[in-house]
Amino acid sequence: MRWSPGGRSDNLEDRRGASGGGGFRGGGGGGMKLGLGGTVVLLVLSLIFKRDLLTEFSGGAPGVQTAPASQSAPVTDAGEEKMVDFVSFVLDTAQVTWRTLVPGYTDARLVLFREGVRSACGDASAASGPFYCPGDQRVYVDLSFFDQLDRQFGAPGDFAQAYVLAHEIGHHVQNLTGTEKAMRNAVQRNPAAGNQLSVAMELQADCYAGVWAHSAARSGIIEAGDLDEGLGAAAAVGDDRLQKMSTGRVNPESFTHGSSTDRKAWFRKGFDSGDPRSCDTFGQGR
Repeated sequence: MRWSPGGRSDNLEDRRGASGGGGFRGGGGGGMKLGLGGTVVLLVLSLIFKRDLLTEFSGGAPGVQTAPASQSAPVTDAGEEKMVDFVSFVLDTAQVTWRTLVPGYTDARLVLFREGVRSACGDASAASGPFYCPGDQRVYVDLSFFDQLDRQFGAPGDFAQAYVLAHEIGHHVQNLTGTEKAMRNAVQRNPAAGNQLSVAMELQADCYAGVWAHSAARSGIIEAGDLDEGLGAAAAVGDDRLQKMSTGRVNPESFTHGSSTDRKAWFRKGFDSGDPRSCDTFGQGR
């Protein structure tokens, strides 16, 4: 991608010095509540590492006690600081795109953290992966996830990282447009449809990431090979691929994000059209 280091977004909150984010609640006193993206990533990581991370980090595991947040200063690392500049750049370009497409669009904020963080959706660990919290309209990212995206998921490259952030901003768009609330209400009425609706939400966020990529291409940000990196990242986190990696089997009924093929297809649809109206994953229009 074409970009210049050195800029920081006004919508960036750097909490990397607050290690642990206030700790995690133990017992039954109300545990972590993640946005859809974070919850699903935590479930996926539970499969990969063969640990019930969702229960553990939601307060169901014994011995996880609340601890005060550390106020140590952020560790300065040239590589990580360049990454901060990069995610700031992607955040700003994504939101410029959505300001032109969604009337009354209000910016999300991006929170960088290490190890753990407290959000309006509850306490979260780095193991949850990047997530969006509708309650405070913030995207939460531990930058170490991008290294995992490369090493564990086989999706290297800066545009792969940009796709992840653009996907989370897609959830912000869903929140502003009422899709997120409508989805929650639909699940309350019909819990059995929860997985199907979750897949539709996530594929729509992929399509919205593609809409941003279309805008980025028109503005000259994208270089040769970038689109392939984005498509590769979308495929790398498909439910079928992750299930195959963790268990050797694929169970479509348990999908929560969509298959690799579908994630690539919807990202590409958004990229080709540049129009969020093309992202009707609930109607499954192709």
